[in-house]
Amino acid sequence: MGLDPLWGHPLVARLSRTGRRLRQADHARPWLLDTAVVGVVFLFFCVPDLVKGGRGPEEFADRFTQPPLPWMLALQAGLLVPLFWRRRRPSAAFAAVAAVFLIQWSLSVWLRADVALLVALYSLTVHGRLRHLPWACATMAGALAFIAVRFATAVSVGDALFFLFSTAIAPVTLGLAVRIRQAQLAGLRERAAQLEVERDQRSKLAAATERARVAREMHDIVGHNLAVIITLSDAGSYAADIAPERGKETFQLIGDTGRQALGELRRMLSVLRESADAPELSPQPGIPDLDALCDRVRAAGPQVVYRTDGDLDLLDRSVQLTVYRIVQEALTNALKHAGADTRVDLALTVDGSELYIRVQDTGPRPGTARRGPTNQEGHGLAGMRERAALYNGTVTAGPRPGGGWTVRATLSLTPLPATRGGAS
Repeated sequence: MGLDPLWGHPLVARLSRTGRRLRQADHARPWLLDTAVVGVVFLFFCVPDLVKGGRGPEEFADRFTQPPLPWMLALQAGLLVPLFWRRRRPSAAFAAVAAVFLIQWSLSVWLRADVALLVALYSLTVHGRLRHLPWACATMAGALAFIAVRFATAVSVGDALFFLFSTAIAPVTLGLAVRIRQAQLAGLRERAAQLEVERDQRSKLAAATERARVAREMHDIVGHNLAVIITLSDAGSYAADIAPERGKETFQLIGDTGRQALGELRRMLSVLRESADAPELSPQPGIPDLDALCDRVRAAGPQVVYRTDGDLDLLDRSVQLTVYRIVQEALTNALKHAGADTRVDLALTVDGSELYIRVQDTGPRPGTARRGPTNQEGHGLAGMRERAALYNGTVTAGPRPGGGWTVRATLSLTPLPATRGGAS
């Protein structure tokens, strides 16, 4: 928390943007950075030797030889040129620089360009294979020990090794820190990408679940009401010639059913609207609305006997909606497949923590085959099972002895484990 003001400082933000641009430029043209590193080393460490003639420190002047200019340029080139591939071939670059370094010191030549060996060691630590780092450090230690022995008469070997090893540890430590940081950033980027994928998957799953829920509701609303309207229309067309008053009553029932279907569709579609000021519509249907549902089915022709056992009015609204939709689908199937001359028995029973639903019809009148396939499961039965599964329930459907069809559903009224903790 204490670092937030620092990271929000304009200077830090500007430096962060600059670093991001430099990384993007390096990713697009990696040779630019390699050339810049070689140029900086040449400018600050090679040019002074060329100007002064390659003489070492005054106190050690008698221990070094001053090479001719071509030899000096050749040694400097041997130290600097491998740095061009220090990131692509870090192990080979370090080996080449170390070889020139040993040749140079074996010739007793002092060059400030030896800093290239530290740059190569840093590059190997950051970009190379870690299993190559031990032998690189061993090579570095051997080369530095060789230098310490050469200066043994002027500086104690222990002091020389301490100074040289401290200098060599710096690029290795810095390289390991940078490498660890890069690994952490790569892990964070991978994790962020994974979270983004998971978020998209959750969004798609939620959208698919919502589409399935809307599809079930639309199927129940449209399928049931259209089945009733079609049956009433067939009956009204016959009654218009024989009993006009009966035909008029039938068309009024068709209008009432259509208006109810339109209201339920408006309620369903309002959920999909993006505007927050959608008009308030009547609540979702529940068990008290089953009487009106049975009346509409009776108006289409079938005899419907509705019985209940237990206190159903105290059930949760979501449970009541599930019961209503299951019964609605079962009555619709009875009306579509058994026809208008069937008898439907509907029974709802609450027994402890279980709710039982039974809808059975007597089938079409004798001599008439049941309409529609009876050996295949449609979307309606699948929708009923999905609704029942929300309450750890089951739905079975099949022919009953003596003719007809039976649908049985069982719902558990016990709260699911995931919701028990939220109960008050």
